[in-house]
Amino acid sequence: MALQSKLTVYLAVVGVFALLGGIIFYASLDNDELALIEIELTNVKLIDVNTENNQAKFEVTFLVKNPSDKTLTVSQIQFQLYGDGELLGSGLYSTADIALPGRALFFSGAEIPLKNTFVLNKSEVDSEIYEDATNERITSFSAEGNIITQTTWSEAEKDFKTGY
Repeated sequence: MALQSKLTVYLAVVGVFALLGGIIFYASLDNDELALIEIELTNVKLIDVNTENNQAKFEVTFLVKNPSDKTLTVSQIQFQLYGDGELLGSGLYSTADIALPGRALFFSGAEIPLKNTFVLNKSEVDSEIYEDATNERITSFSAEGNIITQTTWSEAEKDFKTGY
């Protein structure tokens, strides 16, 4: 009887590991679909210039497209923003503190603009670049960084470079 009990326990442990392996395999099926995400910098608009703190606030808009068949969410976009080829600074769009069901859902074929506030500090850039940015004389903006997308089972990170 004791041998039969040990065998049952061993089979149960093996069954649990097989189940975990199946879950991991099923979750990895989404990774190729998540890598299809497209991101494009569409707009950088000056919102406010604070002369006391020497800061300028910009609204940065990324158009995120989901050409895959999977529904997904965007949890984070980390980026370096450039104006006329000069680095302005880094920014972060994040919904990591929002539960997955509360985030914007990107259904198959969806295109959703995601807006973020970017703060440009005069002390962190050349004064000429700061003046050009606050007087809206920058003619081209670009961004590079990475985007993290998620489904219920998977998460994928993709690097991007975009501009206008």
